[in-house]
Amino acid sequence: MSNHSGERAAQRIRLAIIVAVLAALALASFWVLQVLRSNSDGSLAPRPHSKPDYYVEKFSYVKMSETGQPRYDITGARMVHFPDDDSFEVTLPVITTLSEEKAPMTLHSQRARIEDDNSKIHMYGDVNGNRAATAKSENMHLKTEYLLLLPDDDIAKTDKPVELTMGASIMTGTGMIANNATQEFQLLHNVRGTYQPRPR
Repeated sequence: MSNHSGERAAQRIRLAIIVAVLAALALASFWVLQVLRSNSDGSLAPRPHSKPDYYVEKFSYVKMSETGQPRYDITGARMVHFPDDDSFEVTLPVITTLSEEKAPMTLHSQRARIEDDNSKIHMYGDVNGNRAATAKSENMHLKTEYLLLLPDDDIAKTDKPVELTMGASIMTGTGMIANNATQEFQLLHNVRGTYQPRPR
């Protein structure tokens, strides 16, 4: 009896040790999983922004040139200023170039971020641009999801897919550089489209 009792006691001790080890492994695995989740959440979290110091609703802003001539006009539903980097975030922006020498171009999107002393305008979400036809150029329409506008240089860029319509010609591609001053457009990658000569 003593031998059987001793064996049963030893088995219970071994079983208790195994259960304790498994419980420790389970707790360790849970802790590692929580650490990984917290690190992942932190890496995906957006960069914290400072609190805005003022905002304007239903605004209209005209940027003037050094000679006092209007260069472009920005309107929107709401504009918020962030003092940490002197940037602006705009809801439903509409940007129109103003020049007596060149055809005006109008751009609109869901939102925009203006930075670097208004020299860079990042437009996000359902970006559309329109330029009316002139005696020297056809009407133009572009569509993309992101556009970097450099208004002082009359240049627009994107690294996203873009659809460009000029008259009856339609072209698509990934990446674009557009110069409104020279009315030159360059699609960078995966270019496809149909070209229709301009009627004379």
